[in-house]
Amino acid sequence: MIELRPFDGLGRFQNDWLNARHHFSFGHYYDPKRMGLGSLRVWNDDTIRPGTGFDRHGHRDMEIVTYVRKGAITHRDHLGNEGRTLAGDVQVMSAGKGILHEEHNLEAGETQIFQIWIEPAVTGVTPRWETRSFPKESRSGLVPLASGRPGDEGALEIHQDAAILAATLQPGESVTHLLREGRGAYLVAAIGAFTVNGQAVAARDGVAVSGKQSLAIEASEATELLIADVVLGG
Repeated sequence: MIELRPFDGLGRFQNDWLNARHHFSFGHYYDPKRMGLGSLRVWNDDTIRPGTGFDRHGHRDMEIVTYVRKGAITHRDHLGNEGRTLAGDVQVMSAGKGILHEEHNLEAGETQIFQIWIEPAVTGVTPRWETRSFPKESRSGLVPLASGRPGDEGALEIHQDAAILAATLQPGESVTHLLREGRGAYLVAAIGAFTVNGQAVAARDGVAVSGKQSLAIEASEATELLIADVVLGG
């Protein structure tokens, strides 16, 4: 099954510093049909005004992957970690037994991020934070950015049998992703447009996929694509 979720139909939240869209139920947005996909619980599309951000708050037992689409995000936490993650790069925070953190846009212009939350397979782990560069121009095929699957070398570690993959495609370029039995996928293009098994998808639309199948993905224009691959029911 392939289900298109157009950007205009996503959940919405906006205040004086944050403009957010929610692919799944989050905060004040609740849709019983959109509670997640397997262990994938949250996919938020956030635009943050300069000089603002998420003040210090806490999380437990969640793998939080942040993909920076534009600008940069600066992280600080109670463990003493501090870092700036630039557009195209990724940070992972394993909240584990508990972490207090803040995320701010200290840039001159807007910052745009995807926040992706994955429920862990184990709870109560030691919390950690890490950031890594994944240059867009050097991505050949689908590159694992964050993963708990064996063999995904170079990816940031998460505590779940899941992976966040990315591809940078020029018009007409294609990649194939094999979705194995019992797994699902969620696809979002940060920019550009593509087709998946012939179905057209615009930038920032979501595509939920389940059932064993081969996903033929072709860029209609210059496209920056992310895929979450998860165990269904995990």
